[in-house]
Amino acid sequence: MQNLISMTFSPTDLLEMDGALETLRRLFAPMVSLQTHQRRGLAKMGGKSEAFCRQTLAVLIANPQIVPPNLGLAEAQTDLAALDALRPRLLQLQQLTERAEDSVLALGSDLMSVALEGYSLLKVSGRSESLKGTRQALSARFTRSGGRDTTSQEPSENG
Repeated sequence: MQNLISMTFSPTDLLEMDGALETLRRLFAPMVSLQTHQRRGLAKMGGKSEAFCRQTLAVLIANPQIVPPNLGLAEAQTDLAALDALRPRLLQLQQLTERAEDSVLALGSDLMSVALEGYSLLKVSGRSESLKGTRQALSARFTRSGGRDTTSQEPSENG
């Protein structure tokens, strides 16, 4: 029997999670949500470009006499500070999201494992008329469309 994960949430746990999510929604409200076409058109800052940006800002800050007022240096400094503050938090959020996704996957897999074993038991032990309709309804999960004979289809891991 598979049991990758076993977990329960108390009502207090769920309230705390919901409160934390609401706090995150409020704090993330000023952040942008870009459309795909907008992302494509933006200059991307990779590792080398980031070093270039940081060095250029440092030189400009050290030499304010060459910086025209309309360049937006103060805004760039604010953007850099926000980037530096956001990145480690984004990493933590990504790690938490990955754990949640893995947990959802494991919970679903545990459920599928039990359901498939239970379905096999129903096919063997549940041949009585009282379970025939139930077995037939459950077998619909394994039928495929396309006009082929599906009476002998076995459960698959992907479907």
